[in-house]
Amino acid sequence: MPDAGPNARPDGRPEREVPAGPSTAVPSRPLTLLLALAGGLLTDTAFPDRGWWPLAFVGVAALFWALRRDGARWGFLVGLVWGLAFFLPHLWWANYATETVPWLALSVMEACFVGLLGAAWVWARRWSWLTGHPGRQAVAFAVLFVGAEQARTEVPFGGFPWGRLAFSQADSPLGRAAWLGGEVLVSLLVALVGALLAVAVLAVLRRRDVVTGAVVPVAVAAALVVAPMLVPLDTRAEAGTLAVGAVQGNVGEPGLGSFANRAEVLNNHLQGTLALLDDVEPGDLDVVLWPENGSDLDPQTTPEVARAIDDVAQEVGAPILVGAQEYPETGGRYNVSLLWEPGTGVVDRYAKQHPAPFGEYIPLRSLLRVFSDQVDRVSIDMIAGSETGVVDLDAPRLGRTVPLGVVICFEVAYDGLVNDAVDAGAELLVVPTNNASFGYTVESTQQLAMSRLRAVSTGRATVQVSTVGVSGVIAPDGTLLQSTGLFTADQMVADLPLRTSLTPAVRAGDWPGRVVELLALGLLAAGVVTAVRERRTRTAAAPAGDEAP
Repeated sequence: MPDAGPNARPDGRPEREVPAGPSTAVPSRPLTLLLALAGGLLTDTAFPDRGWWPLAFVGVAALFWALRRDGARWGFLVGLVWGLAFFLPHLWWANYATETVPWLALSVMEACFVGLLGAAWVWARRWSWLTGHPGRQAVAFAVLFVGAEQARTEVPFGGFPWGRLAFSQADSPLGRAAWLGGEVLVSLLVALVGALLAVAVLAVLRRRDVVTGAVVPVAVAAALVVAPMLVPLDTRAEAGTLAVGAVQGNVGEPGLGSFANRAEVLNNHLQGTLALLDDVEPGDLDVVLWPENGSDLDPQTTPEVARAIDDVAQEVGAPILVGAQEYPETGGRYNVSLLWEPGTGVVDRYAKQHPAPFGEYIPLRSLLRVFSDQVDRVSIDMIAGSETGVVDLDAPRLGRTVPLGVVICFEVAYDGLVNDAVDAGAELLVVPTNNASFGYTVESTQQLAMSRLRAVSTGRATVQVSTVGVSGVIAPDGTLLQSTGLFTADQMVADLPLRTSLTPAVRAGDWPGRVVELLALGLLAAGVVTAVRERRTRTAAAPAGDEAP
């Protein structure tokens, strides 16, 4: 039996290398793991707080190179290592909020999608149409990367979009591409630029046709980064302006005990609302925005809370969008934003449509309790709302009703929820959020980057208002106009443009994501079919080879 050689699989069969050049282009097994590790870590630094967005390209390039070896199982391992190196630090805030086991479980689950990407790429690139065509390979890899990214935004339990490549590009020219194709297009461009950089490096290592193999991919990558600067982002008001006050009331202490003292958070936001009068006169504001859980007591069932909110609303002379929890008699709870009109009370409401699994409700509670009683830390499961995120604000100064788009906390990460609100008429976006449980981690700044991308993709001015920060006022082009610090009591006042036109991204809806998913499946299928045909050809040729002299 012939020697399997240095590139043997664990089962002794020879490992196919990518048919793309000399062995210098195919890293050794230890090097592939080091590349994957470095790539994941570098990609994390592209996100807030560091925000070194060009390193997202380098991180993707490292993964592309690390996956040069053949073998789907090895590809899965390489992708898993990259994913762990990225998600473990990126989601560190989950460790602060929920302790080690949930943080590890979430990080491993998300990393497995990158592992599946690695395995899928090993199969897909066997398609003969990709063999020997680095440019096509770069495009195919980008499609598969974003296909895997889309998959994890949808499953399991409704998905978890945190850490999408697009969310690293709020300060990059590529972020402007969100106006055209949403976060899907931005992620696709980031992955493609990274893959093209890897193609260029591989061409240099092979010392073959450096001009075509390296200079051209770098030039194309640079053009892709710069081109979105031509996207026309309009920040002008189309339907007047809205005078908005936002209140960050703060909590007594960071962490899970931040709401331990009854009515403390409510009182902080009542005082913060009155503090707005240091900057404006009563009646100057069209609306005051409170964060998620700005009231730790439900004003609809607690008369003294209702009186306190109404007194403050009348003193400021403006409706208040109050964040609270509703506890229906049928059980469970809703996470709501209540539009409180002075002298009237609640005139409209929005209930969070996408509660966070394991944070706001426990899926498979009875099963998971067998393994840990920590599931009972969430004692009452949150119920999903069923209405689109729009509340109708009566704006007498404008002589009409203004639809406000509301997405609560993590909902800002979900394309469909945001697009649905704008498609339903929202002229301004509000992101009420409670970040108290995450302490002084980067969770809130990661979320602010998402809100900035949402402003671009929807063409809407956006206000992220947090109990503890970071809160921010964002122009329709994603520019951060105002922001607050963490765990401070602060207020923001802004006159924001109301816009009614729909961006191409909103008009496209979920089509960009669906198209990428279908293309990714098509690439995988083409690669599998090619591999099966090759195997059948080898099997059919084997007897003839044995009989040859």
